Amino acid sequence: MTDVVSTDEIVLDVSEEALFKVLDVRAAEEDGDSLGLRVEVTGVQGVDYAYDLAFEPVADADETDIIYQVGELTVVVPANSVDKLRGATLDLPSNPMQGGLVIRNPNRPNPLGDGDKIELSGSVEEKVQQLLTQQINPSLAAHGGWAELVKVEETNVYLTMGGGCQGCAMSAATLREGITVMISELIPEVTEVIDTTDHNAGETPYYQ
Repeated sequence: MTDVVSTDEIVLDVSEEALFKVLDVRAAEEDGDSLGLRVEVTGVQGVDYAYDLAFEPVADADETDIIYQVGELTVVVPANSVDKLRGATLDLPSNPMQGGLVIRNPNRPNPLGDGDKIELSGSVEEKVQQLLTQQINPSLAAHGGWAELVKVEETNVYLTMGGGCQGCAMSAATLREGITVMISELIPEVTEVIDTTDHNAGETPYYQ
């Protein structure tokens, strides 16, 4: 058991409708008033995060957990899920026929994985090429695709995507949420990543 440390920061908000439902379910639990709603990111499911929601005694929360109040509900978020859930909202589904709860999360997992351990050196062009070779293209290869550096003009990087990525509906999202983010984080001198892919070409073009 740990001393509970609360915060005023609301990491994951809870809509009024979802709050009513959660409190109603908690009321049926033994010692419900002592329970908090623990919300944790447990992995990746497709292009979104996977979550685990459970009632747990607030007093059993880990000292690194973020704990805060939304109305009468205590919400507990593990430290490793905070950045992934910040700005999200626990809500009821838009379809009233669908049961359960949904998390509307503006954050998305990086489809290319974690590139923090990559060490890059040389010019901007050399760094981009190293990143493509070591991290990006091995990840894209699993989908039969690849990304290629077209050119570097001052602080702008021009890329094209080919193979399975050319006609894939997720290619634009992969470039925006994966490649662009990774380049910006690991090569901060790059100000813009520009997609030069001809999405009309190929057997299954993205734009038709």
